[in-house]
Amino acid sequence: MNKHVAAGLMVGGIVAAGAFAGPKLLEAQQQQQFHVIVVHDVLHVISPPLRNIVPIPPAYGLQRTIPLRHPFPVQAQVGPPPRDPALQTSIGPLVSTTPGKNFLGVGVGQPGYSDCCAPPDTNGAAGATQFVQWVNLDFAVFSKTTGSVVYGPAAGNTLWSGLGGACASSNSGDPIAQYDKQAGRWVMMQPVFSNPYQLCVAVSTTSDVMGTFNLYQIPIPGNYFPDYPKLGVWTDGYYVSYNAFNGNSFISGYACALDRSSMLTGAGATMQCFEAGGYPSLVPADLDGDSGATGTTQAPPSGAPDYFIDFSTTSSLNLFQFHVDWTTPSNSTFTGPTAISNASSFSEACGGGACVPQTGTRQLLDSLGDRLMYRFAYRNFGSYESLVVSHSVATGNGNTGVRWYEIRSPGSSPSVDQQGTFAPDSSYRWMPSIAEDEKGDIALGYSVSSGSMHPAIRYTGRLASDAAGAMESENSIIEGTGSQIKSLNRWGDYSSMAVDPTDDCTFWYTNEFLQSDGTFNWSTQIASFSFPGCTTTASPDFSLSATPGSQTVTAGNPTSYTISVTPSNGYSGNVTLSVISGLPSGAGASFTPSNTISGGSGSATMNVTTSGSTSPGNYTLTVQGTDGTLTHTTSVTLVVNPGGGSGDFTISAAPSSQSLAPKNSTTYSVTVAASGGFSGTVSLSVSGLPRSTSGSFNPSSIAGSGNSTLTIKAGGRPPAGSYTLTITGTSGGLSHSTTVTLTIT
Repeated sequence: MNKHVAAGLMVGGIVAAGAFAGPKLLEAQQQQQFHVIVVHDVLHVISPPLRNIVPIPPAYGLQRTIPLRHPFPVQAQVGPPPRDPALQTSIGPLVSTTPGKNFLGVGVGQPGYSDCCAPPDTNGAAGATQFVQWVNLDFAVFSKTTGSVVYGPAAGNTLWSGLGGACASSNSGDPIAQYDKQAGRWVMMQPVFSNPYQLCVAVSTTSDVMGTFNLYQIPIPGNYFPDYPKLGVWTDGYYVSYNAFNGNSFISGYACALDRSSMLTGAGATMQCFEAGGYPSLVPADLDGDSGATGTTQAPPSGAPDYFIDFSTTSSLNLFQFHVDWTTPSNSTFTGPTAISNASSFSEACGGGACVPQTGTRQLLDSLGDRLMYRFAYRNFGSYESLVVSHSVATGNGNTGVRWYEIRSPGSSPSVDQQGTFAPDSSYRWMPSIAEDEKGDIALGYSVSSGSMHPAIRYTGRLASDAAGAMESENSIIEGTGSQIKSLNRWGDYSSMAVDPTDDCTFWYTNEFLQSDGTFNWSTQIASFSFPGCTTTASPDFSLSATPGSQTVTAGNPTSYTISVTPSNGYSGNVTLSVISGLPSGAGASFTPSNTISGGSGSATMNVTTSGSTSPGNYTLTVQGTDGTLTHTTSVTLVVNPGGGSGDFTISAAPSSQSLAPKNSTTYSVTVAASGGFSGTVSLSVSGLPRSTSGSFNPSSIAGSGNSTLTIKAGGRPPAGSYTLTITGTSGGLSHSTTVTLTIT
């Protein structure tokens, strides 16, 4: 039965553009005509390093259920559903994986975390050395090596605290934490659910999530409520989908593209969107592989579009192609749908509503069976392209299972190469997420529950050599010890299966469970595992970072940045530094003590000089580090103010590090040195202080040259650890900073 009757298409954008010409997929397929809408960011800045930003504390006393907005009404199942035609009838041996980490993630009711909201919208991603998990209102950074928290928990809008506007003041949830494997950058996104509606995007400047971010606030076309947003990384853009609502009335599915190349450099962001009419809950393809690991998968073919998928009937999947043209937006196209007709028919789990039982309560849990689950994971194996996706279905045996698909030839004649419904016993399985490693092995994670058990987190998988359509026996990540009660059926709304970019073999899965019966007391778990046959050893590599992210000078004066090299996978080579773009006329750059960082790690000072003829303006300097075929870049901002013979100043502090015990104080000596006849008044400030500490200067400002004492006082319960404090001196348009370390014992 077709639930998703195509709605009338409308152009309700901020900047209108033209229509596209005919379809690029199957000519015999009836295609819809969509129109592009172009939007530009209203705010964008570069943030301070995340490590220097004091987390906005998670909110308390906000227990609330986030309503599930169904684009179309849930239809009650009339009679028992038919037996699922793709139901796997035999189960092999226990899934042949090697366990990795398995640790507790963000959860409500845990010390330091909020008590809002249900559901958690659990998702996360692995980077070079960190795992970032984001639930509805809070995120935390974990060490991949130890599983310990290295930052947070923090309210989601902490990321945009330096941006101002709605993204800094609003923390709406529905978040996505992603890792751009080609660029080695973090991409974080959440909407603003208060009018006017906005999209908040943060793109890191290095592979270190604790560094600086390019921050953006982008208006939503038509000012519709942007529900259930999803994000996919592609070579030519960051692709976004969401369901647009006017109040509680569904307007349209939306497919959008963000200008990835501009956002990686911190330039202004453009977003191109298409109204997809009666095709809601689209999921954009998300690129795996091509991450620098010595694997077998690669980037998509040159010029390949990003793909979006949904199901609008229970007998086929719909595939769309998004071709973006950043130079001439009217040439951008969103074509489809192409029905992938060899997908086996199915019945939505619970008719799209709630029917999942738990032990010890009559409360049933929501299935979200009316939509495909995140992610739509893409790989290019050279000889073929592969996409995997999953959702929850009724088995016809009185329970629910997880349906999964592998789709091939998406750019020409898309078809299902293999598929299956995994439901090995009478328990209910739902809320899946799926991904492939670089060998073509597939992992599928999900929730499990029944009338005789609490909700648990498990996974199954298959080797590329296994029989088509078959998963091996499941493994447990954690068995829940509590059920969700008191009229709360919301669960999910999604889980996350990600692949580690450093080896392209390790899967990271995160989902929710309960440690005890209750309401608004969910926990999450994070676990990693890999298939033994996927034994690629990641190549030695390094990452490049720069602090501070921005410096301001008067034309004719110098400034400096610190460029750091961080090794991974045993890297111990020599990195040669250079500035490859962005220096204005009359400016130069040099490195001390040398432009080569030896032994795999270390830092150098990048000295930037300007002349009296250097034009005022904002410049993005791209710094490159090279060792043979290994090349990485980082960017900094240089702000040049007009000259005029007023001179400049430098700022320094000593000692470089101090230790501080609770209820005690310590001091640093801050020195301001004038040059070029500077005689202005420099106002001093400090940022990066941990919770329960304060800082004050005596004196608080210095005229020309001089010294000030910075006193740091600790209260009774400051969090232990090492913190980078940024001491900034400001005089009119001049601003310079230096950093020191504070260790709370």
